Amino acid sequence: MVSVSSEPVMPTALKILIAGGFGVGKTTMVGSVSEVPPLETEERMTEASYGIDDLSGVEGKASTTVAMDFGRITIAPELVVYLFGTPGQDRFWFMWDDLATGALGAVVLADTRRLEASFASIDFFEERDVPFAVGINCFHGRCDCTAEQVRTALALDPATPVILCDVRDRNSSKQVLLAALQAARARAATRRTPVGRLIP
Repeated sequence: MVSVSSEPVMPTALKILIAGGFGVGKTTMVGSVSEVPPLETEERMTEASYGIDDLSGVEGKASTTVAMDFGRITIAPELVVYLFGTPGQDRFWFMWDDLATGALGAVVLADTRRLEASFASIDFFEERDVPFAVGINCFHGRCDCTAEQVRTALALDPATPVILCDVRDRNSSKQVLLAALQAARARAATRRTPVGRLIP
């Protein structure tokens, strides 16, 4: 008779980065999708940031991430994803390499009103060969561009998923995360090489 172990199976833990320009919705996304109270390092913006941080298009923003955001979501009983939101301002980019260590993949959030703010994140992940999905955050429930128009504007690889989303909505954010996981899975599949038979 075969005995079945009653030991619980430990879920696989994966790390996904949430990146993008300043004020694009990274903290909101982590907060909307996390099943635990998210860790946020939001600080109130002061006059000291004027002239340093580019507030174009986000003039009403009153706080900013100064280190990272952290959350967790269980995709399936055997799969847990840990989310790390990166700071968006140029002066905090020195932390990105540490945050990216061990990341399976990433989400790059984009705002169609400020697409140029996405270039740095895309370059970062492409240079490090980290698979990613692009989430187009539809502010106020509207988006002036299609996914394909954004793909063209950002010169993305055809294999990179581009998803319209509302990061305030949990299900919408989950779809972007699933797209990032699928991109990582596809990348892993292309890296597998069959072991050939040794010929004497």
